[in-house]
Amino acid sequence: MNAARPIAVAVDGSPASNAPLAEALRLAQAGNRPLIGIFVLDTGWVDYIGNDWQSAAGARQGFLDYIRDQLETQAEAARAQFAAATRDHPAAHFTVIPGDPLETLCELMARGEAETLIAGREAFQVCGRPSVKTLARDLAQRVPSLRIV
Repeated sequence: MNAARPIAVAVDGSPASNAPLAEALRLAQAGNRPLIGIFVLDTGWVDYIGNDWQSAAGARQGFLDYIRDQLETQAEAARAQFAAATRDHPAAHFTVIPGDPLETLCELMARGEAETLIAGREAFQVCGRPSVKTLARDLAQRVPSLRIV
């Protein structure tokens, strides 16, 4: 007997995640499939702001601490958003994964942890680096089973 493969959905806790989350839940319920909500805790900020530590180490660390706090707050908002939307779906779980959003989601799909990935056009833009603005487009080029909602 083959188990139903999960559906994964990128959730960032913002209103931009509502439509992708609703579509993922609809598909999971229709197919009696597990649903995985994913928030990627973007670890790329360290490289993004560079390493000018000799002239502004305190400011750099202060900024990174601020971003980390913002990302953790957004992760909790995403967890609450996912829990509220999926409370009637017994096979739903949420996970926070540290890493680069594009690479993390591509690796998850390459490992076969989900059959379908659903993401919004503005996924992770609420707290992401400027490079995340093209996440949906970049995912579409690398994840054949992606559905952009």
